[in-house]
Amino acid sequence: MQADIIGIIGVGLMGHGIASSIQRAGRRIAFVDHPGNQPTQDLVAAGAEVVSTPARLAARCGTIVLCVTGSPQVEAVLTGPDGVIAGLRPGTVVIDCSTALPDSTRRMAALVHEAGGRMLDAPMTRTPKEAAEGRLNLLVGGDEALFTECLPLLRCFAENVTHAGPVGSGHVMKLVHNYVSLGFSAVLCEAAAAAARAGIEPATLQGVLAQGGGKGVVLDRLTPFILDGDTGNFRFSIANAAKDIGYYAAMAEVLGSEASIASAVARAYADQVEAGQGDRFVPEMIALLS
Repeated sequence: MQADIIGIIGVGLMGHGIASSIQRAGRRIAFVDHPGNQPTQDLVAAGAEVVSTPARLAARCGTIVLCVTGSPQVEAVLTGPDGVIAGLRPGTVVIDCSTALPDSTRRMAALVHEAGGRMLDAPMTRTPKEAAEGRLNLLVGGDEALFTECLPLLRCFAENVTHAGPVGSGHVMKLVHNYVSLGFSAVLCEAAAAAARAGIEPATLQGVLAQGGGKGVVLDRLTPFILDGDTGNFRFSIANAAKDIGYYAAMAEVLGSEASIASAVARAYADQVEAGQGDRFVPEMIALLS
């Protein structure tokens, strides 16, 4: 094991940005080869190692960053026959930047601990653009001493890093955050679709919302699509939105918290997934509903 190598599992839209940002900071990286990765020639050209399985990665690296879709994928890469835990060395740190269910995160952290490792959940907010720029927001759950130890690495790819509490707390905050963000997005998409059906000019709608109660980050992300049909400012799939809102609703049920609005938002995204539109980006909900 080489403690100075940072292992990456999940080199997708967000994971590629994380990997390249860590490289720019002068750290060595390795990643697991996977068909879901973005093109990785640039990472390899900059010195990244490529390995075949999570277990082999764990045998090479002192820190492993996960950036996969959700809890089933996290559990698979950690506990599968060729998973991280199968190759884990004492003292290895696992940092889960995925969006996952807090209860699953706590179970996985316990298994990592039993295998001699340590774990933080560090889900992110913002977009692939900020990932590539090293300007993500991270919401971190875990032991405070471990958080402090890992902070220099986290700052390689994050602008704002918040310690939310014990392990699992980062994923609680991420689900709350995404419920608010994607909930606002669903409301604005439906409103923009209604305005379009009524013949309101897109620039008029955007201007009125920006000068009133619609002003904010979500409108800023949707504006390029409202005005020009450009999704580049909000490249988050409808399927991922449905998954995240579903996770929030599941967490709320466990907590005994009210989730009637969350259920309606979840239905709005799930309807599009069921209609075969899951791979399209959230701003395209405007066109789909229009």
